[in-house]
Amino acid sequence: MPDIFSWSLGPAPAAISIIFGYLLGSIPFGLILTRMAGLGDVRKIGSGNIGATNVLRTGNKKLAAATLLLDALKGAAAAAIASRWGIEAGIAAGFAAFLGHLYPVWLGFKGGKGIATYIGVLLGLAPAMVLLFAAIWLGMAKLTKYSSLSALVATLVVPVVLLATGYGKIGVLFVVMSIITWIKHRANIQRLLSGTEGRIGEKG
Repeated sequence: MPDIFSWSLGPAPAAISIIFGYLLGSIPFGLILTRMAGLGDVRKIGSGNIGATNVLRTGNKKLAAATLLLDALKGAAAAAIASRWGIEAGIAAGFAAFLGHLYPVWLGFKGGKGIATYIGVLLGLAPAMVLLFAAIWLGMAKLTKYSSLSALVATLVVPVVLLATGYGKIGVLFVVMSIITWIKHRANIQRLLSGTEGRIGEKG
C-alpha cells in the first residue's frame, strides 16, 4: 500500500506535466468544431455543455463523433506523452488534462463533464481497461437506455478493477477522477432518481 501513495516525481517534471496536460485538456473541441461548422456557440443550446452529448443536440452526428474522439484523444495524448518520463508524470498530465476539460480557463472554467477525456486518460495509462469500460457502457446502455447511467456505472467499476489488478497509483487516480465525474453528473443523477432523465434515442 505505501507504494500507492509514495510520489517520487520531482517538482519541475511535475509542473511541466501538469501544465502540458492542462493546456491540452482545456482545448474546447466541441465549441471549436461547432463554430467552424457554422452552428454558432454550442454553449447556448441544450445543457450549455461543450461535450459531445450537447454537440449532438445540434443534429450533427458526425460533429458529435468528432468531438467525442478529440476530447478522448487529448486525454490519451497527455497521459501517453508524459509517461515517457515515468508513470507518475503520465498520471499528473492525464489528471491535469481531465481537469482542463472540466475547467478550461479560456471559457471561465466552465467545460464538459469529462467522460470522453476520462476514457482518453484510461487509454493512455491502462489501454486494456478501455475494453472493460466499453463493455460495461454498452451492456448498461442496452439494458437501461440511459447514457449517463451507463457512464456512471462504468466509472464506478473501472477504478475497483484497476486497484484489484495491481494498477496501484493509476487506480487511485481513477478513484479521484470517478468521484469528480459523479459530482459533475449530479444533475443527471437527480433526473435518474426522479425518472426524468432522457433515454438514448429520445428526441427533445
